[in-house]
Amino acid sequence: MEKKVLRKGYTTGTHTVASFRSALDTLLATNESCLTKTNKIDNDDLDVTKGCEIVVSLDFCQKEFQLNPTFQKPHYFECGTNSIEIFAGIGVGVVTKKGLKIQPPYPAINPAPLNAIKEYFEIKTKHKENLHLKCCVSVTNGQEIAKQTANSKVGVLEGISILGTTGVVKPVSSSAYIDSVNTEIEFAIQNGYETIYFTLGNSAFKVACSKADEEAIVEIGNFVYDSIELATKLNAKEVIFLCGIGKMTKVYQGFKNTHNRFGVIDFTQLQLDIKEKLNYEVDIETTLTVKGISQELEKVGLLDEFYEMITLKANEQIKQWFKTSKVKAIILEQKEVLGW
Repeated sequence: MEKKVLRKGYTTGTHTVASFRSALDTLLATNESCLTKTNKIDNDDLDVTKGCEIVVSLDFCQKEFQLNPTFQKPHYFECGTNSIEIFAGIGVGVVTKKGLKIQPPYPAINPAPLNAIKEYFEIKTKHKENLHLKCCVSVTNGQEIAKQTANSKVGVLEGISILGTTGVVKPVSSSAYIDSVNTEIEFAIQNGYETIYFTLGNSAFKVACSKADEEAIVEIGNFVYDSIELATKLNAKEVIFLCGIGKMTKVYQGFKNTHNRFGVIDFTQLQLDIKEKLNYEVDIETTLTVKGISQELEKVGLLDEFYEMITLKANEQIKQWFKTSKVKAIILEQKEVLGW
């Protein structure tokens, strides 16, 4: 079977810059206000902003703009005697908390697209004088899209962020999700949280919420390796990783991503490990689930030992990956999880 070639895409920042360039070219040619729209190109990434409509408006004054209702100051650039102010319109978030790449109370537009906008403005207006423009970046239905992100948790209100570093979204890397995880880790560290909680699943998230502020909790999806790698690079002081025993079994077996498309649990290996560590041979012919194995071991009084084995092996695997003792893996089924 021929392997499918996965499609790359472009970030919201790249689309915003492209719209800005088109709008500026039009305004400079017509000397009239201009509005341009673009739809974020679909690709094979897992990104909630796929297909969203990005709108860039340019004018000589801002009275016609529909702005994000959150208090904001515009990003302001001067190029000689010319200047441009960039506002967050409806659907683009405004930063309200410290710890992100953009400081409050400015529009949530990352430095890379901002710099690209500034550079193009400087190039196109270098032969002009006293040109003062206002720019409004909006995203249609952006407030609803933002509800599927962690924006409100880190203080980006009423819309999505305009992201982008390289400008390209790699397919199936889920780069947008990992970027979000990176942002949340940075935010937690810069806001003084010495312990960050990584959660995988709703139950893990609820347990973490009983232990810590939501700002210190990062929902990492299935991206176990990527998330721990980010925390290590960002020098997080301590990470507590919480998930159920099924996913934790995959971690101890070396799965860097616990989604089923990356493989399933090796039950033969699990059977051998239980035999070696607990001196008991489970029946994997009739019980090919970790939950079923747990129930079998509970009947013979080995459940706690099984939990300890999985936890120990998962922590050993994490240390093998990153040579760090700052990450502690805990399975939700352990009784002591409620009072660690």
